[in-house]
Amino acid sequence: MGAQIRVYRQKIASTSSMAKIFKAMELIATSRIGKARSRVAASLPYANAITRAVTAVASQSDIDHPLTTEPTQVRRAAVLVMTSDRGLAGSYSASVLKQAEHLMELLREEGKEVKTYLVGRKAQAYFDFRSREYAKVWTGGTDAPLFDTARELREVLLEDFANDFEQDGVDEIHVVYTQFKSMVTQEPTVIRLLPLEVVEGDSETPADELLPLYEFEPTAEEVLDALLPRYIESRIFNCQLQAAASELAARQRAMKSAGDNAQELIKKYTRLRNNARQAEITQELTEIIGGADALSS
Repeated sequence: MGAQIRVYRQKIASTSSMAKIFKAMELIATSRIGKARSRVAASLPYANAITRAVTAVASQSDIDHPLTTEPTQVRRAAVLVMTSDRGLAGSYSASVLKQAEHLMELLREEGKEVKTYLVGRKAQAYFDFRSREYAKVWTGGTDAPLFDTARELREVLLEDFANDFEQDGVDEIHVVYTQFKSMVTQEPTVIRLLPLEVVEGDSETPADELLPLYEFEPTAEEVLDALLPRYIESRIFNCQLQAAASELAARQRAMKSAGDNAQELIKKYTRLRNNARQAEITQELTEIIGGADALSS
């Protein structure tokens, strides 16, 4: 009986230690989520402005630009998958990887080769464990992305997009990330980055509002050459910021749930320990009374 009590005490101590870790990680995620949401909100004005500019150039100019023209045949597609570097975030990375698997399956059914680019150690571990090839991986700072990483991603993707199929180039580029909608809702999302699908990012702008007419100096092609790389850069960085906010929100919820479960386990083990202690005391009393009766008789 004493050994059983010691086991329960050890379980209570280990669970209490884990509960402290869960609480600390929950507080860290809570302190960072506000900054992450602020960065997402701060990136929207620039993203909306450059989106409107690219929309105006692409829709009001009769030009043939390689970044806006649909290829006659798509033979290879690039897929950029954004996950986290660390775990303990619930199903955050698993949901993104599941969405990426679904996208790659659809692309292969359409007869397209898939070239994969990864962001985050979770995606790298997922592909390494299954011995799958990937073109390049970026790790570190997924919960606090840097703009330099977005610039590097843009340079690598545009370089491969400019290459021919025989030179290991790609004909279209997709991004799989987690869209941050609220602290409760984060949705795995797929967007096609190239060929360009210009999407108006300002939800407050009426759908039937006419874009202003522009006169281009120099030519519209040169304006697109300057605007589109910056547009793609801003889209990638916005995806990273939303993924970071989603990761922190998912980690906060997961750690709170884990902490609550740990407290329930502590209560359960405490009751079991008390029951075992009471049974031990009852047994000792029974033995004492039995011994006293034997002596008196």
